[in-house]
Amino acid sequence: MNLPPYHIFPVLSSNKILLRQALNSDLKVNISIQFYDSKQAQTEMEAIAMQEKINADYNNGNTIHWAIADKNSNNFMGTLGYYRGFENGVGELGCVLLPQYRGQGIMTEALSLAIDFGYNVAELNRVMAITSKENIKAIKLLERLGFILTTELKDNDLQFDYPKK
Repeated sequence: MNLPPYHIFPVLSSNKILLRQALNSDLKVNISIQFYDSKQAQTEMEAIAMQEKINADYNNGNTIHWAIADKNSNNFMGTLGYYRGFENGVGELGCVLLPQYRGQGIMTEALSLAIDFGYNVAELNRVMAITSKENIKAIKLLERLGFILTTELKDNDLQFDYPKK
């Protein structure tokens, strides 16, 4: 496997978006969607502290966290990454998008880039995602991308796997 940290932080792009390293300047926009260990940031200071933990996790080889940005303007739109380590070559994707960017195909592009990176660069054995049964939009997104429901977990969560091709 080829896991983080990398000599140069990986930047991925499509026609519309750029997956890049999160910047401190993103945090003012990011507070509403900044999470760490399922806790949401309430202040800019909490968001900064959470980003520092995320960066430390990356440097320790446990995660890779991208900012999703508009390719032309570099405006921050959301986050996406592999979280919770890479035990046994498994990468768990998580993502969140600011409300004004939802429904535009942005997360479809972002997840496609991350899946390709996971299998072809990080050389993961498995890519998966977990969401709650109530998050119908996330379930539809995962299914549209080709994820397959594999497990019903406790706490009303569902686990989806993306088949390696």
